[in-house]
Amino acid sequence: MGSCTAYFLKKELGYAGTVRVIERDPTYAQASTTLSAASIRQQFSTPENIRMSRFGIEVIRGLRERFGADADIGFREGGYLILASEGGRAVLEANWTTQVAEGSDILLLGPAELKARFPWLSTEDIALGAFGRTGEGWFDAAMLLDLFRKAARDAGAIYEKGDVASLTREGDRVTGAVMQDGSTRSCGTLVLAAGAWAGRLAAGIDVPLPVEPRKRTVFVVKCPETFPDMPLIVDPSGVWMRPERDLVIGGWGPGGGDPDPAAYGDFEPAHDEFEAHVWPAWATRIPAMEQLRQIRAWAGHYDFNTLDHNAIIGPHPGVAGLMFVNGFSGHGLQQAPAAGRALAELIVHGGWRSLDLSVFGFDRILRNAPVLELNVI
Repeated sequence: MGSCTAYFLKKELGYAGTVRVIERDPTYAQASTTLSAASIRQQFSTPENIRMSRFGIEVIRGLRERFGADADIGFREGGYLILASEGGRAVLEANWTTQVAEGSDILLLGPAELKARFPWLSTEDIALGAFGRTGEGWFDAAMLLDLFRKAARDAGAIYEKGDVASLTREGDRVTGAVMQDGSTRSCGTLVLAAGAWAGRLAAGIDVPLPVEPRKRTVFVVKCPETFPDMPLIVDPSGVWMRPERDLVIGGWGPGGGDPDPAAYGDFEPAHDEFEAHVWPAWATRIPAMEQLRQIRAWAGHYDFNTLDHNAIIGPHPGVAGLMFVNGFSGHGLQQAPAAGRALAELIVHGGWRSLDLSVFGFDRILRNAPVLELNVI
């Protein structure tokens, strides 16, 4: 989020002021970006979410024009397959109507059509599937981050290694940050792009930002059989999986079942989830997965918006200079280009230009008016 905002400010919009990106860990070893499943989809229920991810696809398809002839992030346009039981059919159909209206290439497939396209898939309890024929897939997250970071730096953005301890505020204006070593940084505009930990920083200046860290574990397995043309599959159980070369990765989203925030620095995989939730669901959906072998696992953090699982983008209505780009609840990487562009345009032009993302503004937090996204994975 920070690098995309810096890129659009300096490179695309030619912002003349100083842009400083403060990174606690410039290796990004514990960043949500690099620990994510690095996927992109258009299958949302909210039009603005679809539009942000469609811009993300536009960026991915135009990497060489934007970043140079060698730009590549290994994008695999394998699609998403979101499955629904009979109880979820109506929601899937309503979402599909919205997606198609936004120009997305999504097919609705019944059990027989699913079986014909994916013969290794069990459809016994499936009423309907939504398959992204184009515009969805997965890529190398670190490579995408590196492209934006290098381009932002080349355009004049300053990257600084530092750990922000707290933000500073004078009356109704944010003024900067205090670092862990006690030094300070002042600013005219502060973009809060601290991911899962943004809520803690905002609370320090009396701003109620409902963003908390939620730990998610990704499991890597090897199966003796292969599954041709396997998309990223989202099962009605909440379990997901996708191919990664000759392996399969995936995990489980507990929905509202994990109310406790993750501890700071807790990157220990939740190994118990594999036997309890992941493997049984995988073996039910793809019977050949009964014979899989677990290779490894890793954990990362969602910046989880406890109000409505949706992004918070734009200015605080009562604290001048404070901009948010938080709370994406698992779909931040794919929407970072659109969010960074939107924030840059707000800073330079004072209003929405390319995309009107006012639906995700902070004022809804103050009004307790959630914008519910039905396709949270």
